[in-house]
Amino acid sequence: MNNFTKISGWLLFFIGFFIIVFAVWHSYNIIFAKAEIPDFFQTPEETKNVPAATETQDVQVLLQKAMQDQLKGFFPPDIITKSLNLFAWATLALILMSGGSKISDLGIRLIKIGQEKNEHA
Repeated sequence: MNNFTKISGWLLFFIGFFIIVFAVWHSYNIIFAKAEIPDFFQTPEETKNVPAATETQDVQVLLQKAMQDQLKGFFPPDIITKSLNLFAWATLALILMSGGSKISDLGIRLIKIGQEKNEHA
């Protein structure tokens, strides 16, 4: 039983460690543009179909179109989507690192329990 406790402790330690390393490594690649940010959110497709409108609606549509064109000059169209994707990845990486830390901590506890049993025997 003592051997099984130590082996499972080391196994849990390395699994948790590799989860943390994976999250950090993938975040590093995203920051330095070696990898793409995972697509959690996607940019909605623009519709080109404009129904026949009256003159007042036509003026409104033209005014909205002009405002959208002006805003596109200030902000790229996919800036919000990329920001949301980056925030979602950062949250997921934080969860992965936290989980990996807990798994490694459990492995370290098992290793210590195995050593304490070995010392008392």
